[in-house]
Amino acid sequence: MSGDDSRPVHIRRRDLDPADELRAAGTLTRITIGSGADVEATWLATGYTVVRQVLGDHQRFSTRRRWNQRDEIGGRGTFRPRELVGNLMDYDPPEHTRLRQKLTPGFTLRRMRRLEPYIEQIVTERLDALERAGPPADLVELVADEVPAAVLCELIGVPRDDRTMFTRLCHGHLDASRSQKKRAAAGAAFSRYLLAMIARERKDPGEGLLGAVLAEYGDTATDEELRGFCVQVMLAGDDNISGMIGLGVLALLRHPEQIAALRGDHHSVDRAVDELIRYLTVPYAPTPRVAMEDVTIGDRVIRKGETVSCSLPMANRDPTLLPDADRLDVWRETVPHVAFGHGIHHCLGAALARIELRTVYTALWQRFPTLRLADPDQEPMFRLTTPAYGLTSLMVAW
Repeated sequence: MSGDDSRPVHIRRRDLDPADELRAAGTLTRITIGSGADVEATWLATGYTVVRQVLGDHQRFSTRRRWNQRDEIGGRGTFRPRELVGNLMDYDPPEHTRLRQKLTPGFTLRRMRRLEPYIEQIVTERLDALERAGPPADLVELVADEVPAAVLCELIGVPRDDRTMFTRLCHGHLDASRSQKKRAAAGAAFSRYLLAMIARERKDPGEGLLGAVLAEYGDTATDEELRGFCVQVMLAGDDNISGMIGLGVLALLRHPEQIAALRGDHHSVDRAVDELIRYLTVPYAPTPRVAMEDVTIGDRVIRKGETVSCSLPMANRDPTLLPDADRLDVWRETVPHVAFGHGIHHCLGAALARIELRTVYTALWQRFPTLRLADPDQEPMFRLTTPAYGLTSLMVAW
């Protein structure tokens, strides 16, 4: 395998861990993905510095998708499918700036902290369910898959009587194990519910994120933009945090000497949570970037119109970021990792994610100080039907 521009690295879609080969090829490598007629040529950025450079350069790299070769690079004035309307990852400035400015006040740290009592309440309820069910009990089913959706419903302002149905539609839309027809039906019902909710909130804004945005910017935000943003919040925040809860618990149970950090002071816990976020990096990659002009990075030239995919897990395991980056060490000081992205598309919900994870991890070990794997010899089952890394189940005992 070679990292030379004229001989691209070939990665088959079934190859799950080409990390060693890719590291040997360099921090920015030309690759082809797929096989036969389904082959796509692209660049893959794996080095921490290169990933930050690409993600941080919105003037020369676009996140707007091109649907055919006639589309203008950067997407200005071209077709945008309905499912991407309101999805900030498909917008470049100035459109992106306009939308994000409306939404950012709803994600301030102060506003996120106002959610903490509810987060603590829902975590307590889910740990009650875990205790009633076991031991052994499935932590993914009873905690990891339940907490994020409930918190996001509270954030957006979904009426509590509707939350079970709302979450079911969201999960149905996301689950790639279902037929395309069933996913489309769930997605359509999900969108109809959101549009009806937006109409109600326009008349009488509530205290949730949607009501706050409508009260402040209702005349300049379209129903479709708000619907699309709510879909993005649910699909990203639910799946990623669910994955982080299950994988984080598994990682700590495999490194029991590090669990003590969760019993320390506030700084110790926050440091441990951030290291878990870096070490696991549940999102595989952000939206690929399209070069809007020829861009030189190191000794590579990315031509106008070529795409760059950024590997967030590999960037966060880059030894130039920190020594021994492949090792979990919850005692080390935090580093500026890219698990939440970088640049203008840095995750709006990063503060909320940290609060949720801190609450779950600390409450779990406070409630179950002898928590352990029910069967240490059982291999974990990783989910392959959702966009983010995660577990299908995690049986625990105490």
